[in-house]
Amino acid sequence: MEQRLEDYLSFVVSWLPNWLLAMIVLVAAVLVGSLIHRFVFRILTRIVAQRDLFWRSLVSRTEQPMRLAIVAWVMVPAIGIAPLSDQQTGLLRHGLLLCFILLIGWMARTTLHIWTTVYLRRFKLDAEDNLLARKHVTQSRILERVAATLIIGFTLSFALMTFPAVRQYGVSLMASAGVAGIVLGLALQPVLKNLFAGIQLAITQPIRIDDALLVEGEWGKVEEITSTYVVVKLWDWRRMILPLGYFIENPFQNWTREGAALIGTVMIYLDYTVPVSVLRQKVEEIAGKSKLWDRQVVNVAVTDFKQNVMEIRILVSAPDAGKAFDLRCEVREKLVDFIQREYPHALPQVRASGTIVEEARAAGLAATADGRTMQQ
Repeated sequence: MEQRLEDYLSFVVSWLPNWLLAMIVLVAAVLVGSLIHRFVFRILTRIVAQRDLFWRSLVSRTEQPMRLAIVAWVMVPAIGIAPLSDQQTGLLRHGLLLCFILLIGWMARTTLHIWTTVYLRRFKLDAEDNLLARKHVTQSRILERVAATLIIGFTLSFALMTFPAVRQYGVSLMASAGVAGIVLGLALQPVLKNLFAGIQLAITQPIRIDDALLVEGEWGKVEEITSTYVVVKLWDWRRMILPLGYFIENPFQNWTREGAALIGTVMIYLDYTVPVSVLRQKVEEIAGKSKLWDRQVVNVAVTDFKQNVMEIRILVSAPDAGKAFDLRCEVREKLVDFIQREYPHALPQVRASGTIVEEARAAGLAATADGRTMQQ
């Protein structure tokens, strides 16, 4: 029976054309690889069912590249069995090698993204005190983009090195004079500069995601940090795009470097007759009734004497920059309303002595008389 089956298969194989037989072998390899993947994927899913989120997400997100990898692995012996020419065998094996390299890069990039996402789940940017969250989010996002760039670069490099023509060209280029290398280095200078600037920003962290900045005369918050530039969302919803190297080479103000709380300053200029003690009580009352005040700092002090007015500085603290700005506006509005109602004479005035007033009045009368004489 077995001999008859073997003879029958030999007859069928000899009767089929080579291209159809090769197609059948390759399709069978794809089907076998798909079945093996389904079996392996179910086993891995059960194994990681009780593990943490990283491993569950890793198995789930790498289902497609895993299937392609197993199919490519099964097709390697199938290519040797299929009746193909040497050229066809070489092309298919080279294609499988390229597929294997790209799959490794794909899985490495996916693993990096999953790890970063799972790691950042423990930090909340919408918390009131989000300093620690901003540190980790900024550092992780920048390093993720740098690592992703390196993964893509290495993957493409290994893929290109599988082509003999490209490999020989690269060797000849490296062995040639250094002019090409200098030109390439100059061309890549902005890219390399931003790449190293990103690494430096991730380590030193002069800025972080959601930091409040005063840069180029504009106030805004850091919305996004990419591998080449930083997006600052300005107070009026405009976006300012700045290269990473800008924050290494230029000065700027970071209002949330060590904490989100800020002290707001209100400067007011009033007449010398205003009772400062009453003004101080009113400011404390305004701050105490405001929901924006964090109950930390409230202060009223006369900081300077001008020729006609005295300078009064008011300090009030708030949990963050936005609330500090709103609190300053609230103090200004309510304080001016109080002064207008209770001490209108304390608003800035221009004084003149009696002699100066009489001389000005006499000059005005003389000018009026001269005008009448000219009309006559």
